[in-house]
Amino acid sequence: MTMDRSVWWAVLARSLAVQGSWNYETLTGTGFGFAILPALRRLYPDPAALDAAVGRHETPFNSHPYLAPLALGAVIRLELDGEPPEVINRFKAALRGSLGTLGDQLVWAGWRPLCVLAALALMVAGAPWYVAVLAFLVVYNIGHLALMMWGLSVGFSEGRYVAERLRGSVVRHTHGRLMKAAAFVASLTFALVAVAGVPGLAAPTSTMATVALVGAVAGAGWGERARRVGFAAVAVLVLIGVLAGTMV
Repeated sequence: MTMDRSVWWAVLARSLAVQGSWNYETLTGTGFGFAILPALRRLYPDPAALDAAVGRHETPFNSHPYLAPLALGAVIRLELDGEPPEVINRFKAALRGSLGTLGDQLVWAGWRPLCVLAALALMVAGAPWYVAVLAFLVVYNIGHLALMMWGLSVGFSEGRYVAERLRGSVVRHTHGRLMKAAAFVASLTFALVAVAGVPGLAAPTSTMATVALVGAVAGAGWGERARRVGFAAVAVLVLIGVLAGTMV
């Protein structure tokens, strides 16, 4: 059983505006009803039944906006399977908290900082600012859209079992990897700053950059405490590099 491709793309496009009518009464509930409307039109050709279905899905709901398509896909599947409205409402209530937490960890604390740090590293390496900004926008939104497309497909295919699929999904365990990658890119950026801070790239500065990169790898591989120590060490090395540069 598949979702019609035109409906799939319409729901995905509308989900980009799921927060467009955010309010304190329904949170993103109105946006959820707006996004799911193309699917409900196919499922409920009778105008009265369609109005009732839309009203059920404009009730309070909240999740991370990039994972809202996962909930949309699962709810569409439940509607297609003929699940009672009360079952669907309980399902949405159970899903909203986990999607908010997972999205915050995955995107706001992982993917977005990594993309910002990568753009900063490009600038420090000598790329024009507009190249760094364009690179950030392109890379960040590729990840953002890929996550939304994945969520809509997985939500529809799994239906009520989407929570079990999430627990075993690679997306569920990506947050730690993104944090490690961000730690590495941050230390790499600091190392580039240390190198650029001394005219002529003196040997001591090269040594400091090497130590900084080693610290980055160690911090990325061995957890939060190692990352903190590594960042402190890199900060000291950068300070030494800057001071050395002023003495040359």
